[in-house]
Parts: sequence; C-alpha cells; structure tokens
Amino acid sequence: MHHEKVVFMPEETNKIKRVYRSKKNKMLAGVCGGIAEYFEIDPVLVRLLLVLLVLMGFAGIILYLVAWLIMPENPNQ
Repeated sequence: MHHEKVVFMPEETNKIKRVYRSKKNKMLAGVCGGIAEYFEIDPVLVRLLLVLLVLMGFAGIILYLVAWLIMPENPNQ
C-alpha cells in the first residue's frame, strides 16, 4: 500500500512578493519607502544609502529616477 503525503500551503506562500512605490512612507516619489517595505526595514536606512550613493559619485539620482518610472504605486495603500 502506497501512501501519498498531501501538504496544503497557505495562500500567502503562493503569492509573488512585488516591490511598489509606497504611498504611506513617501518623501518624494515613494521609491525608498517602497524598497524599505519590500525588505521590511526602516525607510530612513534606504534614504541614507541613496544619499551615500549620490555623494560617492554613483548614479544614485539616475537610479532613483529610473525606479520612479518603472515601479508602480502600491494599489493596496
């Protein structure tokens, strides 16, 4: 007799986690707030990282603008 094990997964594990621009953690366009919500960290840390990238000569401003264009706003906020 062969027994098969059936495992039921909660609905949340089947959902794809998406990054959105935040409406509630928004300073300019919500990009840093959205990234912070995605990684479940403080938005201030993401904003500080962006400032460091800009000051170090990396394309921080360009990256922010590109993210602003391609990241949709969070429809659930």
